[in-house]
Amino acid sequence: MTKLKKLSLVFGGFIAGLLISLQIPAFADKDAKDSLPIEELRTFAEVYSAIKQGYVEPVEDKKMVANAIAGMLSNLDPHSTYLDAEAFKELQVGTQGEFGGLGIEVGMEDGLVKVVSPIEDTPAFRAGLKSGDLIFKLDDKPVKGLTLPEAVKLMRGKPKTQIRLSIIRKGADKPIEITLTREIIKVKSVKSKLAEPGLAWLRVTQFQENTVADLARHLSELYKPGPLKGLILDLRNDPGGLLAGAIGVSAAFLPENAKVVSTDGRTPDAKQEYLARPADYQRSRWRVDVFKDLPPALKTVPIVVLVNSGSASASEIVAGALQDHKRAIILGTQTFGKGSVQSVLPLPGNTAIKLTTARYYTPSGRSIQAKGITPDIIVEDRPNGSKHFSQLREADLQGHLVNDREKESAKEAAKPTAKTPGKGKEGVEEEALPARIEYGSKDDYQFQQALNLLKGVQIMQQQTK
Repeated sequence: MTKLKKLSLVFGGFIAGLLISLQIPAFADKDAKDSLPIEELRTFAEVYSAIKQGYVEPVEDKKMVANAIAGMLSNLDPHSTYLDAEAFKELQVGTQGEFGGLGIEVGMEDGLVKVVSPIEDTPAFRAGLKSGDLIFKLDDKPVKGLTLPEAVKLMRGKPKTQIRLSIIRKGADKPIEITLTREIIKVKSVKSKLAEPGLAWLRVTQFQENTVADLARHLSELYKPGPLKGLILDLRNDPGGLLAGAIGVSAAFLPENAKVVSTDGRTPDAKQEYLARPADYQRSRWRVDVFKDLPPALKTVPIVVLVNSGSASASEIVAGALQDHKRAIILGTQTFGKGSVQSVLPLPGNTAIKLTTARYYTPSGRSIQAKGITPDIIVEDRPNGSKHFSQLREADLQGHLVNDREKESAKEAAKPTAKTPGKGKEGVEEEALPARIEYGSKDDYQFQQALNLLKGVQIMQQQTK
């Protein structure tokens, strides 16, 4: 037996032991058919040994194993990923609503960083970055060849320092360059105001650890001047977040113990049903229910929910629950379609993997995945339709998980509805970085239509092409 073969067999045993020590089999079926693939692991070990012995430069074992794990996960779907120690820490900090950076949710596609969604009130949002933008250069460093954590690390930095992003945008003939100034990102999860006497606007920008408590506080303030006659729940460009936050926001407006969402996957833990009850949305079951002192009228006040293609994951759970229970009218455009559940599994060395383990289903059993929530009333962001091309959706992501219950509908939802923008003097699209509409303002067409609906004014539903 050659030295390489010996090393391969030894390393094959090492890999098998490593998988067991990381408790990965806890997610696996114990049937023989799901036992470890020894022959494939031997092949993997041979490649590993060949790299160790023959690659032009030495490579650390730690780096090779991390790259192997990252490769396995990245080829599953767009949301399964390996988190090194820094990325894992940022994930934990991000759910608390404060972190450093530019303020963009990102993924990877064809070796480029893809903007999933700019976060409201951040440098990226104010500069006009759009969902679907592809970042191909950070300052003078090409993104090709970098892992997503490496690219994210380059975008991080001290507040008040600058970075130049070179992006490719669908519809633009030339690349667009944007210079952003880094800052501490403090995402305000909930915003609200009285739009008119008795008519409230309540916006959830992201579902974080404190979202449910913040929502309760805002609702209490909105009721202080008197009873509400109507409520606009604004979930546009809300990229999602914690499941508990989505359950809590839904529970504020639904009858107690109404079904909010269910999940289904291969393991028993992935088959769950979540109800509108404190046990499912309180971060600690021993805390007092934050909704207990809110007016009972919240369960019956007329609601219009605003959504768009940037409404994803947790925001789609809320929209789907309120729609299925006929508790609200959904107004806007088709949502993103992220209906998959990611479980974060910690690993040694303060690292982790984020693994897709289930799909989300609305109370009536509809799958959100790759389809999203279809509004009851289609209203674009401008009176004459969307002025800009449609945003990125889950169905556009390479390797996305299919909708297991509405495959044909998902295909229809994924059809492009883009409109070709005009061109400026330099050959770059006009309004390449359009001014953002201030949500909840007089210039916000969808918001104004929602107000009209609550006031009983008939509005015209737009036709999408």
